[in-house]
Amino acid sequence: MKPRIGFLGTGWIGRHRMAAMVATGAVDAVAVCDPSPECIAEAATIAPTIRIVNTLDDMLALDIDGVVIATPSALHADQSIQALRAGKAVFCQKPLGRTAAEVDAVIAAARAADRLLGVDLSYRHTAGMEAIAGLIREGTLGDIFAVDLTFHNAYGPDKPWFYDPVQSGGGCVVDLGVHLVDLALWTLGFPKASDAHAALYAGGQPLHPGSVEDYASASFTAGGTTVRLTCSWRLHAGQDAVIAADFYGTQGGAGFRNVGGSFYDFTADHFTGTATHRLTDGPDDWGGRAAAAWAQQLAHSHRYDPAADHFARSAQVLDLIYGR
Repeated sequence: MKPRIGFLGTGWIGRHRMAAMVATGAVDAVAVCDPSPECIAEAATIAPTIRIVNTLDDMLALDIDGVVIATPSALHADQSIQALRAGKAVFCQKPLGRTAAEVDAVIAAARAADRLLGVDLSYRHTAGMEAIAGLIREGTLGDIFAVDLTFHNAYGPDKPWFYDPVQSGGGCVVDLGVHLVDLALWTLGFPKASDAHAALYAGGQPLHPGSVEDYASASFTAGGTTVRLTCSWRLHAGQDAVIAADFYGTQGGAGFRNVGGSFYDFTADHFTGTATHRLTDGPDDWGGRAAAAWAQQLAHSHRYDPAADHFARSAQVLDLIYGR
């Protein structure tokens, strides 16, 4: 029997992840909860027999095996813990928590319940980053001593809660930087981070209490590797987005970057001296792969996967950047 899944939050991202999971054939979408009738109607086009419930409590009372959470960030940790304590597996949008303490609490709940925990860290699943990670892990690039990471989004979020640090946990770092930090740590094998330094700005001025950053420049050490990152909302970057991850080793380098300002199209290259070898190019439907992978893993086993312990590493780096 396929695992039965409830979907908490069915805005654009929630519906996209629902479609990716349903398309695997590994799970059944059986329940949905969202305050917007329009979002529920859109979700019903993906799973026409889906049951509408009013609250997470109502959803957890059903005969379901897992919950997919795509709600505002302030709710992620508490909702994940509630679902896990009810014996349900969880797949949550990033960030899993606003702070490392919140993330640690979710991981502890998943471990105690022995239930699968996933987070939508989707850039790991791009063909380009998978190719680069393969080069690094097989030793082709030698020892990685430096990583440069960039994510500039020319538009910024359109929902008010993103700009309230209590609700969001921060600005562009927790929104975009979490992907960059995860890519670096995932590729390097999740070494412990230290020695973080950061400059955070809002509207071109140093960040002050009660606001969130729209530009950040930070560095930290991950094992023996120096990692630098910059991210922003609404930067005058000349295009819709600038997304890049460059890895430099003693025997070579590699670069992952978006094409022509796209949020979706990427290339990956292997560098040797002045030579460049293209690793991946062209269309790559990667956006729902993290969700699909979780659904397929859940169909195999509901039990806790120790790989979820690594979610704490990225959260610790974000706390270091924010000085928490």
